[in-house]
Formats: sequence, C-alpha cells, structure tokens
Amino acid sequence: MRTDESILRRQWMKKSLVLSAAAIGSVELGATPRACAQSLSYQDQPMTHWRIGLVLTTPVTCTNVLATFPIPTDWPEQTVTVRKQNITPHVSRWEIRELGGGTKQVVLQMPRVTAGSTAEFTIEVDIQRSRILPPDDTSTLVIPKRLSRDLRLYTGNSPFIDASHRSIREAAQQVEQMDADSDWQRVELAYDYVRDKVQYVEGDLKNASVALKEGKGDCEEMTSLFVAICRNLKIPARVVWIPDHCYPEFYLEDADGIGHWYPCQAAGTRQFGRMDETRPVLQKGDRFKVPEKKTPVRYVSEFFRCDRKGRGTPNPTFIRERLDA
Repeated sequence: MRTDESILRRQWMKKSLVLSAAAIGSVELGATPRACAQSLSYQDQPMTHWRIGLVLTTPVTCTNVLATFPIPTDWPEQTVTVRKQNITPHVSRWEIRELGGGTKQVVLQMPRVTAGSTAEFTIEVDIQRSRILPPDDTSTLVIPKRLSRDLRLYTGNSPFIDASHRSIREAAQQVEQMDADSDWQRVELAYDYVRDKVQYVEGDLKNASVALKEGKGDCEEMTSLFVAICRNLKIPARVVWIPDHCYPEFYLEDADGIGHWYPCQAAGTRQFGRMDETRPVLQKGDRFKVPEKKTPVRYVSEFFRCDRKGRGTPNPTFIRERLDA
C-alpha cells in the first residue's frame, strides 16, 4: 500500500456521471501523423480490451480516502475508447489529471468506506494499438535547432537517467566522433552503441551510468542509457512504458521543420525506427511531477492514502487486466 502525507493541492471537480473518451484522449505535441516520406506510418493490429482502476476492500472503516492511478490515452499509434465504468457510491469526487506530455491519471476521493464493504472505481476500455513502420526517407531528418518548452523536458536528467554523468558524456562524444551520413544514422549509432555495451541481464533498477560501467542491465537500463546519450547529442528522447516493458523514442524534424517521435527497441529484437509491439502504451515520459510526491518520479504509479478508524489493514487492489487474453 502506497502512502504519502503531502496535501493534495488541486481543486476537485464535481463527480461526473460519464468518463468520456474525449477526457482520456490526448494530442501529442509534434507527433501528428503526416502523409510524407519522413513520417511514420501505422498498420492496424487486433483490438484489445482492458479493465483498469481500483477495488478497495477493508476490514476497518476508512475515511478521507485519496487514490490515483494512471490511465492509457490516445497517441498517434493508439486509440482508447471507454466502453463501461463501475463507480460505487463511495466515490464522491474524481477528475482526470494531466501530468504533461499526454500522460494522464484518475484522481478520486472517498469520504468514508465502512468496515466490511467494497468500493470500486474501474473502467473498461478498448485499445487499438497500431504497428509503427519506419519512414521511407530518413536522409533529410535532422536534430532540431530550437526546442519548445515541452520538448526541453526530454533533454536533461531524469530519475535514473543521469545524462550529465561523466561516463555518459564521454560515451556521447564517442558516438559523435563516429562517421555518419545523416542525423538518423547518428541516432542509430547511439542505438548500436548501447546494444553493444550493455548485455541484457535482469536485476534491480540502477542509474544509466552504472549500467554502462557494469555492462549489464535490463530494458529499463538499456532504454535509460540510450535516452541519456541522445540527450547529450542534443536529441530529445524519452521512455515509453507498456505492460511489463519499456522502450525509447527519439525526436527529429523532417524537411518541413515538423517534428516526429520515432521508436526503437533498446532491449530485445532489433527494431530501429519501427515498433511491432501489441501491448498498449501506458504513458510516455520519465520525469513527472505528481502532487502526492515530493520529488519527480520516473513512472506514474498508483497511489493510495486513507485514515483508519480502528485496527485492521485496508486492501486497495489496483486493476490493470486484459479481458480478452
């Protein structure tokens, strides 16, 4: 059970009767699909169905319940449609909170849940996730000269992405000195560098610089190291989170000055500029400011807090299950 004593600093909206697809959907800055040779294309895959939310059972009365959980949203390669919702009367207020870059979470409040009862806030969604195919022409894609405020979020340090570490700066310098015919190829050199230097080994989460030093890490460390090297090369990069996995995206501009996010698979089968994943995108980014946390977080996880009236331990169960598996 996650707890936090910080005070929620946002105004609550009145309880809504319908969680609309429009509330979940989002538009990603600089990533609108375009019919040009430098942009990505998308290939339909089978739709999946998911149940997401919170079910609270408790042997003791709980008051002042505050809970949050992330929800999947629309991206160029993904469409989310709400089909059903289950909200018990315990939930007095809730809202969709935007955390930047398209990532969103549900924030809900329950004044009182009596001992022996079950409270629920769950939604059932259809998720259409497309396969991402690489651009036809990469020769004119370039590192952006000027970055918007939103893009600058993906250029510095993040939790466990210590881009300013000396060893990572030196690694980026090595990549920068390699021969490359285009900026696309420069990024691919960084991609190959990570896959050559770090062997896939599962273990505890560690900084990107530690993974580079030890020469081992799993999908999180390999993704973090690639992101860190890109950022030293002045290339915006970020983490994409899916169930039980993550991979990076990097940002380049096409011949018209329009920016696009391009994916690659740091750990696993070689996929550069394309993505064959069928699992839904949960969130994108690696430095989020959440009011319930004192410091920025790498991933927006679930959160639960309450006051207990008596002995016993509440059992908040956060749900993220595929219904058609």
